[in-house]
Amino acid sequence: MNSSTKNQSPRILMFPWLGYGHITPYLELAKKLTTKGFFIHFSIELVPLSLEVSSELPATLHTTNGLPPHLMARLKEAFDGSAENFSSILRELKPDLLVFDFLQPWAPLLAEAEGVPSVIFITSSSVMTSFMFHHFKNPGAEFPYKEIGFREHESRFMDELLANARDGVEREKGSAGVDRSCGIALIKGSREIEARYIDYVSVLTGKRFVPVGPLVQEDGGCGGSVGSSSSELLSWLDKKEAKSTVFVSFGSEYFLSKEDMDGIAHGLLQTKVNFIWVVRFPEGEVALEEKFPEGFLDEVGDRGRIVRGWAPQTRILVHANVGGFVSHCGWNSVMESLKFGVPIIAVPMHLDQPINARLVEEIGAGEEVVRARDGRLDAEAVAAVINRVVVGDEVRGKAADVKARLDLKGDREIDEVARELMSICGKS
Repeated sequence: MNSSTKNQSPRILMFPWLGYGHITPYLELAKKLTTKGFFIHFSIELVPLSLEVSSELPATLHTTNGLPPHLMARLKEAFDGSAENFSSILRELKPDLLVFDFLQPWAPLLAEAEGVPSVIFITSSSVMTSFMFHHFKNPGAEFPYKEIGFREHESRFMDELLANARDGVEREKGSAGVDRSCGIALIKGSREIEARYIDYVSVLTGKRFVPVGPLVQEDGGCGGSVGSSSSELLSWLDKKEAKSTVFVSFGSEYFLSKEDMDGIAHGLLQTKVNFIWVVRFPEGEVALEEKFPEGFLDEVGDRGRIVRGWAPQTRILVHANVGGFVSHCGWNSVMESLKFGVPIIAVPMHLDQPINARLVEEIGAGEEVVRARDGRLDAEAVAAVINRVVVGDEVRGKAADVKARLDLKGDREIDEVARELMSICGKS
């Protein structure tokens, strides 16, 4: 984009939370909006935000990538402590609009002080957002859609949500960002999947929620080059039969317990399918062999590939030989699966993932591995669901139907978003 175009286009400053699952949707939204006449201080021009460095939280741990779970609260504190630096960025850039994340409700106040309007962009699902706001507004009242909720072994998540709903400070913190958003709230997703939950959260908050679409790379990440290890992996996948392989990944921020590792490993061995399993551990943990059941790596043979840290997820999901996605049901992964028509074997772990998994089952695009009442992940249950989803036709057919409806929708949702943002920037 040349300087004259830059000066004519509305300039948006995007401010995501420091997690890969948040930064990626912001980047994809930025890329979409640059095709609609906007200049984005994010994808076109990266702006550094400095956080305080300490012995406990060095600069290498200033994102959630590889962050040990016990340091998450410390990272949030450091992020909140960057407000003064962020004010300086606002004064220097003088954007036409701030697009901010759910975890920094102080950001729109700083923008308002500089005369900059702001709009929240929530990267979570509408089903989880409506579930959360329902309990913020009506603590203790049953969610009106009975198929959506936490199971008995997930009660700690529900207890935490209710505790926050009853605590005035926490409730204010949770709703402040939406309350301070100008006119609308943006949310990742599509009415093709979540229409009733989009409508419900709009009623609950008094703010019109506008879906931005799946925000998945349209080419499935197939452009450009990959490293030698990824090329080898894709070559291995090329040799498998159509729909014979499952992709197994639990996101960029969650680390499986030893018990869950065992359940997944033994379950995969009992299936009839090939698999690619991406495993991640906190910074500093390096002994890969110790994480798996004894003899697992030897028994896998050529049926499976274990990848540490990162794999080209979208390239794998669009591959003709992939027949299912064993997923934690983080919202980005759900959207990718639905966009590419890959049925989901849902193994939710924490936070919003159980609620997203219930939605996946509700629309028929996947099946959940239901844990025992004590939360234990049973290998036989893992194997049974994988075999049903990958070998059978019913779930695959419904996943293909969702893909077709999303494809038909095209860019209509992002076009509406562009019109709304132009209006807020005073350019329409």
